[in-house]
Amino acid sequence: MNDFVNQFWNWYVILLVLVSIIACAVVLWTQSLPPPAKLDTTGHVWDETLEEYNNPLPKWWMWLFYITVIFSLVYSFLYPTLGDYQGVLGWSSAGQLAKEEAKVAEQTRPLYTKYMQTDLKALAGDNAAMETGKRLYLTYCVQCHGADAKGSKGFPNLADADWQWGGEPAQIVETIAIGRNGVMPPHTQLGAETIKDLANYVRSLSGLPADSLRAGKGQEAFNSAGCSGCHGPDGKGMQALGAPNLTDKVWLYGSSESTIIETITKGRNNQMPAWKEFLGDEKVHVLAAYVLSLGPAAGGK
Repeated sequence: MNDFVNQFWNWYVILLVLVSIIACAVVLWTQSLPPPAKLDTTGHVWDETLEEYNNPLPKWWMWLFYITVIFSLVYSFLYPTLGDYQGVLGWSSAGQLAKEEAKVAEQTRPLYTKYMQTDLKALAGDNAAMETGKRLYLTYCVQCHGADAKGSKGFPNLADADWQWGGEPAQIVETIAIGRNGVMPPHTQLGAETIKDLANYVRSLSGLPADSLRAGKGQEAFNSAGCSGCHGPDGKGMQALGAPNLTDKVWLYGSSESTIIETITKGRNNQMPAWKEFLGDEKVHVLAAYVLSLGPAAGGK
């Protein structure tokens, strides 16, 4: 109801609910009237002589329906059913969720407090803690990074040695807690030919097949067009800016010439949401330890 901008919809819902309940009661009442002396059939006949009579509804069925109508009215009085009316009991799904979350938080607080006081690298080696971290990951992270943490197009692989924003414990915590916003600006102003030259140069940096003549021109454009300002003069990127390394074999969107041309032409805008406010420092700490445990430096999983 919070989405409704005026009271019309509030009263619309109230009337719709009440009229529907009352209509059910009226139908029941009409069906409870004394039957005529002679019962008529509905006109439906099967197997030549099997007819459907218009008999009154069974009393037990009607009373069950009456009880349902009464229950609906009582429920509407006690709980938020009629428009923005909150109900006598003041119950809400949001309030119920908050109570359950508070109860769970109270039960798990000692455990998370213990984990929070443990160094991240040491925590990454704690099997029990990593089971908790895995459950957190499968609840909040799997949608983007995959069940195996190897990501997909546009979503980084968390199980390799490549870190766009840095793989130190403090950097992983920061990434999860406050999020990241990776922006590659579009460069349509360079023109199609220059962009194709750049694509070939970028491919050559990581040892992929490339047109050598275009790669040579692309190298000049790489420096003159400002690409080196983010990716560095050697193309190895800058973690402080989130600019990826162009000389390795890791490609977030793909390494084909057409894909690289698309990236340079249209740019990319990729966001990792912030989780600190939702999860809290303790869960972020455990989740960061789990991500750290996935990498080759920790033995991988």
